[in-house]
Amino acid sequence: MKKKKPLTRSQNMARIKSKNTKLEIYIRKLLFKMGYRYRINYSMLPGTPDIYILKYKTAIFVNGCFWHRHENCKIATFPHTNEEFWEKKFRRNVERDMEVREKLFEMDISVITIWECEIREMQKNEIYRKKYLETLKNRIERVFNYCEKDISVQMKISKYQEKYK
Repeated sequence: MKKKKPLTRSQNMARIKSKNTKLEIYIRKLLFKMGYRYRINYSMLPGTPDIYILKYKTAIFVNGCFWHRHENCKIATFPHTNEEFWEKKFRRNVERDMEVREKLFEMDISVITIWECEIREMQKNEIYRKKYLETLKNRIERVFNYCEKDISVQMKISKYQEKYK
């Protein structure tokens, strides 16, 4: 039997999807069940949000913790090879995310960032998922507040709160 060659790094990276990932589809299905209707990968807005809810002028980005450098997350590891390249790439990703958030804010569009680790926790823990979706609903439907500087605050629910509520 012939042995298969291992994938090169380039081939490996080429297989990483940027649209319609499993995490995005999971969130879209949840939002649809909640009664929200949305556009996907809405290219008429800066940053092409993964989900855009027209009625509430809300852009939702489903971010991978590794690529978008989620702070204090175990998934956001740093590669040990070619460190200069990765540092530059990650820095530019974070800068681009901030630029897009500011442009959307100027257009009076609310921005919500949902992180990969939060979705994975939702998939594992039913209580967490219910609380998270309730918080998400409140964030989508609330009135846009011009005084808020950063409205894409992470909606992490601590495990401590879950035990004692």
